[in-house]
Amino acid sequence: MNFKTSPAERTTVTRNTDEIEAVTGNIYESLKIISQRANQISKHMKEELNAKLAEFATNNDNLEEVFENREQIEISRFYERLPKPHSIAVDEFLTDQVYAKTIEKDNN
Repeated sequence: MNFKTSPAERTTVTRNTDEIEAVTGNIYESLKIISQRANQISKHMKEELNAKLAEFATNNDNLEEVFENREQIEISRFYERLPKPHSIAVDEFLTDQVYAKTIEKDNN
């Protein structure tokens, strides 16, 4: 997953619901797929950010020794500038980069 180079919008964009509905034929099913994908992306982004910030963690809990670390601030700003997970998920959904399996239930 390469969300760092995603062409998704970084600002709010009004979407045509007909385009989203056209993929599955049901707007609610489409939104469910998008929301699940957004949760996956969000989780991955958070894990990656926490791993990078953990390098700067200290074992000392003394408040007097807390200081601003320029590298830590730059990493946080980089992740803040990335497209939001829901924007990436919508972009992936509309460009057919996401698929979902539907399980048919038997009425026995």
